[in-house]
Amino acid sequence: MTARSHSIFRRHDIDALRALAFALVIVYHVAMYYVADWHWHIKSPHAAEWLQMPMRALNLWRMDLVFLVSGLALGLVRRGQTLAGLVRLRSGRLLLPLAFGMAVVVPYQPYVQGVANGLITPGFGAFLLRYYGGGPWPAGAFDGWEARVTWNHLWYLAYLWAYTVVLAVLLPWLESAPGQRLRRAFTGLRGLALFAWPVLPLVLYSVLLWRHFPPTHDLIHDAWLHAVYFTLFLYGYWIGLDAGLWAELVRLRWRALVAALALLVLFTALRGVAVQQGGWLARTAMRVLADLYLWSTLLAILGWAHHRLNRPWPWLRWAQEAVYPWYLLHQTAIIVLAVALARWQLGPVLEPLALLAGTVLVCWAMTAVVRRVRWLRPLFGLPRGAKGLRPRAAGLSLGSPQMP
Repeated sequence: MTARSHSIFRRHDIDALRALAFALVIVYHVAMYYVADWHWHIKSPHAAEWLQMPMRALNLWRMDLVFLVSGLALGLVRRGQTLAGLVRLRSGRLLLPLAFGMAVVVPYQPYVQGVANGLITPGFGAFLLRYYGGGPWPAGAFDGWEARVTWNHLWYLAYLWAYTVVLAVLLPWLESAPGQRLRRAFTGLRGLALFAWPVLPLVLYSVLLWRHFPPTHDLIHDAWLHAVYFTLFLYGYWIGLDAGLWAELVRLRWRALVAALALLVLFTALRGVAVQQGGWLARTAMRVLADLYLWSTLLAILGWAHHRLNRPWPWLRWAQEAVYPWYLLHQTAIIVLAVALARWQLGPVLEPLALLAGTVLVCWAMTAVVRRVRWLRPLFGLPRGAKGLRPRAAGLSLGSPQMP
């Protein structure tokens, strides 16, 4: 492929998949306010147990998909970049929004959680003075109280930056002859081998790490999640635009979907028995079954996305810039609106609909402002000027800087 074709080749399905993946994260976080017996910052009086099953079905792969797509995007951005330039580019797009988000967007979340827990006195101004002063806080005041500040839902940015740096350190070997052979072995997988081989590291992590390192999202004590997320991030980087592998994903899309649904049914049917038994062997077996479901689901999503979404959708140009600000803003918007709507006592049907609609409206309105204010754009992960948007049909180009 020539340099000219590299510059104009666009993959609409990848950008659409990214937008849909983050939209799913927003819907998931709205639902977290309502799912019974699952920890979240605050809980609705209308919490429902029936939400646990669909939420679990999503939770087993939603962030794994986000990291896989992020690795895929990095592989496309890598073309034409030096290692130092790549790290510098990604650091600016990840660390500045992370710092701004922790300082400005996130603080209302721990405040509301602390007040709801009865461990922080009402008064947001006084809370901010204490928060910026470094606490200290009563034990359990809010998620992350031990560190005295928190990044809450923005943990993804810190993890993505860390994986980017690690991958950059590994790139000299990954781009060497042995590294390229390993990549070709991965992209050359076909049929049952594509279902079996990539899931083996995930199974190994479940057997060796899962019991000892439960998820924390604190960056330091998250060995199991780091192993899983970085592996999928690497898989995404390897997949790139390999035409043969994408064609195979499309060919296997129905089989992957059937396998994912069958594994989900099996997981749901056996989970109750495993919980009752309570032994580590039964729990580990369920975790391995979840890994098989996770990988089959990702294969199905990639195959169907390439089959159905690789076209210049009218909304892609807008979504290309809107996704990152929406991600930064959505959880605080959810909590602000949840507190406000609680006074109206709308009930278990109208309130969730109003909360979701309100979150969409708030994110849309604030993003419309962010996109138009030059100094705000970098704080939300966007290029400083509108030049970052190309006038042509939207889609992820090989050199696109738009993805976090």
